[in-house]
Amino acid sequence: MSSNTSIKNYVSYADLISILNASFGFCSILMTLNGNFALSATFMLIAVIFDSLDGWVARLTKRDDEVGFGKNIDSLSDVISFGVAPGILLYSACLQYDLQYINIVVAFLIVICGILRLARFNVLSYSGNDDEKFVGLPIPSTALFLSSFYLSGMFRMDVALVVMVMISVLMISTVEYPKFRGKELFFGGSLLIILTCLPQNILSAISNLPPKLLFIALLLYVLMVPFRDLYAKVRRSGPKC
Repeated sequence: MSSNTSIKNYVSYADLISILNASFGFCSILMTLNGNFALSATFMLIAVIFDSLDGWVARLTKRDDEVGFGKNIDSLSDVISFGVAPGILLYSACLQYDLQYINIVVAFLIVICGILRLARFNVLSYSGNDDEKFVGLPIPSTALFLSSFYLSGMFRMDVALVVMVMISVLMISTVEYPKFRGKELFFGGSLLIILTCLPQNILSAISNLPPKLLFIALLLYVLMVPFRDLYAKVRRSGPKC
């Protein structure tokens, strides 16, 4: 067997960050199966932080990923943390919903749309398409939405099911979402996620403010872009003066 196939020739520091993403996603699944939904949501948010760091580490270490190993391991990790983990949490948290089996359907939709979203992202990346915008809502949105909503103290099964259907459909849409690259925005968003991960007794003392702010900020990001595009189309198709 050629030494070129040794796994150490493929794995970089950035890939270790991606593996931490997958590890916390897996831990999230385990916590859901144990009935600890709050810790499951927290682990998903930690996975989001590692997912946002792997690209930064790759650039910092000048990682040369000619064969695409990094993209593949990142996508596989994302399927676990932002596809399967949110799906299982939603299914388990909505077991008592009146409309039977709807939690299974929506959980299944999250996983399938997540896989399709990541597959398209990889194809577009390899074809060298413009990377200034996301085509479709990024898959970490599933974890960010569901986790912040659950930890906010406002969680309702019916709202969660509707919101996650919307998120799933937007992931495979052609709506172009902007990428935020500013350091201030990155650190501000990361700080908000970290504050949301605080223990429940601390969050309760401050009225669950960080997860509420995170949920509202995400909702604005998700809804403003398609409404802006719709408004622009209506203006273009309107009567000419």
